[in-house]
Amino acid sequence: MPERAVKHPLFARAYAKLAAHEDARGGFENRQELLAGLSGRVVEVGAGIGSNFAHYPAGVTEVVAVEPEPYLRARAEEAAAAAPVPVRVVEGLADALPLEDESVDAAVASLVLCSVPDQAVALAELRRVIRSGGELRFYEHVLSNRASRRRVQRFMDATFWPRIAGGCHMTRDTRGAMEQAGFMVQRSRRFPFPPGKMGIPHILGSARRP
Repeated sequence: MPERAVKHPLFARAYAKLAAHEDARGGFENRQELLAGLSGRVVEVGAGIGSNFAHYPAGVTEVVAVEPEPYLRARAEEAAAAAPVPVRVVEGLADALPLEDESVDAAVASLVLCSVPDQAVALAELRRVIRSGGELRFYEHVLSNRASRRRVQRFMDATFWPRIAGGCHMTRDTRGAMEQAGFMVQRSRRFPFPPGKMGIPHILGSARRP
């Protein structure tokens, strides 16, 4: 059991409803792109309600799905039962993954690196458990390139947003943090989501552990 309990009962229930809504607006296709071509043993950090599980390709031999929030973890266990590949849902934290060094072929971080307490520590843990040459697949919202949008994001982060959104931060430079952690970004697509002028900047791609 993690030393630090993570409980966001109101946010967790709201997120469970929002995730299905966002999948219908293009998130479904983004998740397919995120996981395409993966194989071997995979750890997914912050699995949420298990929205990714249905999209894992047949080459994946096991998914270790780490989720600290009790309500979300219970929903993930339900999704795991219907997944096309073996999925084991476990309690754990991104900054203390319950896995041995270099024990997975790939890791998946999907809309979670915004909410971990310390991004550098979480990425160091991911680097620890991924084998040399393995992949980190990422799908995250990030700091905007536009100055006006950045000001709004920073105001939200400094005031109400982390409190109502399960610790989420909108102003993180996640690609830069991955590179600082020693990952080599191989491809990264930047786009607004939901689609349109009001969409939040997202990145989706793959990085390699040397």
